[in-house]
Amino acid sequence: MRAALILCVILGFQSHAFAEEIRPGVMRTPDERFENLQDFNFKPNYLVIDNLRVHYLDEGPKDGKPILLLHGQPSWGYLFRNMIEPLTKAGYRVIVPDMVGFGRSDKPVNMEDYSYLSHVNIMSALVDRLNLNDAVFFGQDWGGLVGLRVVANSPDRFSHIVVSNTALVAADGLQGYIGYPLLKLAVWWEGAMTFEEMRERANFRSWIAYAYHAEDLAVDKLMRTLGKIEDPKIVEGYTAPFPSPAYKAGARVFPYLIPSQLRENAEIWKTVYEKWDKPFLVAFTDEDPASSGTDAADQFEKRVPGATRVVIKGVGHFVQEEVGPRLALLMDDFISGRPVSGFAK
Repeated sequence: MRAALILCVILGFQSHAFAEEIRPGVMRTPDERFENLQDFNFKPNYLVIDNLRVHYLDEGPKDGKPILLLHGQPSWGYLFRNMIEPLTKAGYRVIVPDMVGFGRSDKPVNMEDYSYLSHVNIMSALVDRLNLNDAVFFGQDWGGLVGLRVVANSPDRFSHIVVSNTALVAADGLQGYIGYPLLKLAVWWEGAMTFEEMRERANFRSWIAYAYHAEDLAVDKLMRTLGKIEDPKIVEGYTAPFPSPAYKAGARVFPYLIPSQLRENAEIWKTVYEKWDKPFLVAFTDEDPASSGTDAADQFEKRVPGATRVVIKGVGHFVQEEVGPRLALLMDDFISGRPVSGFAK
């Protein structure tokens, strides 16, 4: 009897372990990791794209105007939990995908399996498969870098764009050719470092190097620091997708990919965004360490015809985490054609 019980325990453990690695080189976070997360009681939805299961939330009336909310790194759809209810109450259909490597989506274990373009193509396929039209796009952090390319792939599907603390990094000419090789060299030169060393160096190159070389990316420390999060239950929500370092390859390599599409992005600026003729809102914060010292907000305001710009004061990088409900109301005003202005936290 005792031997049979031990055998059942072993088989149960093995079954659980194999369930996490759905096939060689691809992890899938167990569902129980997402149970009872604070303020996150939404039904999961899935599409299979490029042989990977991609998770998304689909909340609100199905005939409502769609809003596509796209996360960055190292976050996932949990970042938008406090924006969903205000937006659905206002009548919108809210779509919140998890990019591959994040949230409830599948996670290849090799960093070489990720690319800027693959993220764009998978999110573009999701928009097409859901047949989103007359949609609003909101992107922050890497969500903007990926999502602006998604919009550029199907501009007729989108009516409004809102960006916050993001960029569309681009370069042409010689810089467009050598920018990415130089970044790779810089990351190699920086080498591995601790989270604390990265913070002391306080430059974007070190952040990329830290993430790329880290054996176990400190998602908890990153979200506490950049998200200004004190509640351990909220931190647990952000770490839920990553039971072990094996799940973190996508989060680690994400910053390293930023300059990999410099020339392509330069062309998108010229052919799409410098000719954009629909509402475009630039809603950056004034305490974001990632975008401070850059001209990202200025670029959007100056290069996108008719862009509106507001400043959200006293807020850091993850604006959705700090002032999500107020951001949702600001977006509703913008989409509805009402006057918009920045606000203080």
